[in-house]
Amino acid sequence: MATIAHCLFCFDVLVASLEKREHLTLPQVEHFWARYQSKDEPAERTTLQPDHLDNPDHAATQEDGDDALSDSDPGLEELSGDEGEPPTEGPADPPSTLQIPSISRLQAASPSSTSTSSIPSSISASSSRQALDDPSSKTSSSTSIFSFGRSSQQLSATLKEEQYPLFVTWNTVSGRGHKSLRGCIGTFESQELSAGLSNYALTAAFDDTRFAPIELGELPSLAVHITLLHTFTPCAHPLDWSLGTHGLRISFTYHGRRMGATYLPDVAVEQGWTKEETIVSLMRKAGWTGRSRDWRNVADMRAIRYEGKGEGCGWSIWGKWRAWIDQDSENKK
Repeated sequence: MATIAHCLFCFDVLVASLEKREHLTLPQVEHFWARYQSKDEPAERTTLQPDHLDNPDHAATQEDGDDALSDSDPGLEELSGDEGEPPTEGPADPPSTLQIPSISRLQAASPSSTSTSSIPSSISASSSRQALDDPSSKTSSSTSIFSFGRSSQQLSATLKEEQYPLFVTWNTVSGRGHKSLRGCIGTFESQELSAGLSNYALTAAFDDTRFAPIELGELPSLAVHITLLHTFTPCAHPLDWSLGTHGLRISFTYHGRRMGATYLPDVAVEQGWTKEETIVSLMRKAGWTGRSRDWRNVADMRAIRYEGKGEGCGWSIWGKWRAWIDQDSENKK
């Protein structure tokens, strides 16, 4: 299940990329988040250098293809916000100017994806990797932001990471709490969480071709939502799934071309759709232009249902947490 620590990690990766500095590792974020919540014991002063980001090769591109949903070609899939975004809880009203805590001195059997006519099928993560792999973006500072309890350091070195297919969604949230999609990309191929979350946090922020790359000045209005996916099951028919429980991925043939799209488990309920309305919306997202009542007539419709629990947080939570880390570091000097 996704956690607030996963969300904070994605925020830290994004901010670090924009500021061209190292980000905390996922075990470090989990450690400091647990301490922040309890605030009852000091950390041991053991210096732990940040790991370099591991970018999975498969995340670079998704090639065009006409294959039906299968287990042999995992790949990427975008989640579109074209149907409108429901209000959601978000960060407090953003400040009029960007105020980043003084961190500069601190340092879930996978079905395949299919191409659509409305969303480019080749998704490049080159800009993400360039931001991370540029030697000028690294810092040589070794300060107490990477001080880590000895037990946590040993844990990060020995614990095998869980793997999940996952989606990272960035939204902007207005002062009235209205959510607007700002970028969302994920994968149906299982990822180790550290590499998967860091890679897709940046890919969704910088390489979602429906939007301009996220910029530093937008951070106070951002919120992130992480969904870890599991339990993929072929549907007996397109309506063989449950609202509020399952996400849905469809594939069909239209005008001689294989098309497909997906919605995460919470989308249909948030939008107030019936199952049929969800199917029609998914088909239109994939590029279908037929009449709504004719959705059953498309050729070779296939569907896979899946489950996933999401978690989200806004900029204000990340900012308070990082400010606490900064203050905690100052107190130890």
